[in-house]
Amino acid sequence: MLLDVLDGALDLLLGGHCVGCERPGRVLCACCAAALPTTGRPAWPTPTPAGLAPPWAADEYTGTVRAMVLAHKEHRVLALARPLARLLATAVETAGLDGPIVLVPVPSRPAVVRARGHDPTRSVTARAARLLHAPAVPLLRTRAGLVDQAGLDAGQRAANLAGSLHVPSAGLRRLARTRPRARLIVCDDVITSGATAREAQRALESVGLSVGAIAAVAATRRISAGPALSPAPASD
Repeated sequence: MLLDVLDGALDLLLGGHCVGCERPGRVLCACCAAALPTTGRPAWPTPTPAGLAPPWAADEYTGTVRAMVLAHKEHRVLALARPLARLLATAVETAGLDGPIVLVPVPSRPAVVRARGHDPTRSVTARAARLLHAPAVPLLRTRAGLVDQAGLDAGQRAANLAGSLHVPSAGLRRLARTRPRARLIVCDDVITSGATAREAQRALESVGLSVGAIAAVAATRRISAGPALSPAPASD
């Protein structure tokens, strides 16, 4: 809440504008906020990583939503965490999982978090969890050797991410004690090739946890339309 107030004060002092329509004022004007989607959609990447849990996104990674993600992630426009969390919560709700759920954010590399001054996916996931009255548990950690995904094609992303995430035993013990029957939803800002989500899913399943879905704020246009709950084609 304090960060939102500070962000609003900077808008007033420095002259902010809407990231969607560039209208002077708030970082997301009322009109652009009202136009955001309220239902999610299936977001299978093409090609789909084999075994990927059903992926869901609130919108395509374009227009206002893309501007929101980039402004929050790269430029620390922290007031956008709230509407981004609503979009992520929409994707989670559309997944329609029964029973208790736990949101698990995809982790960023520590060096990236330090450079940005915040962890955008973790903060948006935590806010979405509060909206859904569900816990957000940062179970995943990165291993050494992971490089920036920008500019990599689908095959290079998969190779870069292979074995790059793991679940520390302490986090696993806490989850087993507090949510023994929960189904996990891997949360990210954008689904592109699906390689990041699949690696997160692999790491969680390798320690016996059940991943029911992938949820993201947005997905690139490299998605295939299909029945909402149909299995993804097992292609590489």
